[in-house]
Amino acid sequence: MRIILDHLKFPEGPCFDSSGNIWLVEKDAGNLVAVIGETHQRHHVDGAPNGIAIDKNNLIWFCDSKQNSIRTFDPILQKTTTMVDNFNGTALKMPNDLTFTREGDLLFTCPGNSLNDNTGYICCFTREKELFKIFEGMYYPNGLALNKNQSHLFVAETGTKQIWKFNWDNKNKQLSEKTLFAETGGEVGPDGIAFDNEGNLYVAVYGSGKVRVWNENGKWLEDIAALGYNPTNCAIDPFAKKGLIITEAETGILVQYLTKKRGII
Repeated sequence: MRIILDHLKFPEGPCFDSSGNIWLVEKDAGNLVAVIGETHQRHHVDGAPNGIAIDKNNLIWFCDSKQNSIRTFDPILQKTTTMVDNFNGTALKMPNDLTFTREGDLLFTCPGNSLNDNTGYICCFTREKELFKIFEGMYYPNGLALNKNQSHLFVAETGTKQIWKFNWDNKNKQLSEKTLFAETGGEVGPDGIAFDNEGNLYVAVYGSGKVRVWNENGKWLEDIAALGYNPTNCAIDPFAKKGLIITEAETGILVQYLTKKRGII
């Protein structure tokens, strides 16, 4: 393991672009950070950026829990755009994390600010820029990830310290059959999650010092040290070069754990 960056102000949301560069956020500084080779660049976007997802055009999409919105950043034009900030006239509930379907629809979580409030929900923002709530009544829905064939959506519910598995109907944009996948433990609970190409789920468990790994059948495989007590999120390099990347908020670091596992493109 090695530390790639330090002195970060609440790092979150690591993600890989099509060139294999790492993107993350400094939530408490309002920055997006790009790690390109041995160098890094900060891009100030204001607000409180959180989860990141990168589309096929290398446009950076991110949740902004301060501005209650989903925003984009164009690294070429150096331009930010607010894509959606309300549902039927009511402000979004502090968007947290997001992921794309293969067709280009965006799924994201809105937990609010309390682990004990069961009014968190999950949304789908379609390619046609329509917004739907696809599940409600969760205790701080946080990280989310689609499995390799995108038949199931997995969601970290921090307030209950559980990972839930849903059937995902891509055609009708609907979730069904919510089942318990794993109990994560941790002083706070699961935060960001990511799949590798073999179907193993990596869960950054905030307040545990670990990224915990389960196979596709829900069998625990291993714990990976995060080099700090509060890992917030993780990503696996889809090009199998940089391994597992972990953001850790207690000490403000970006950690690299070398592995031959490959992330999902």
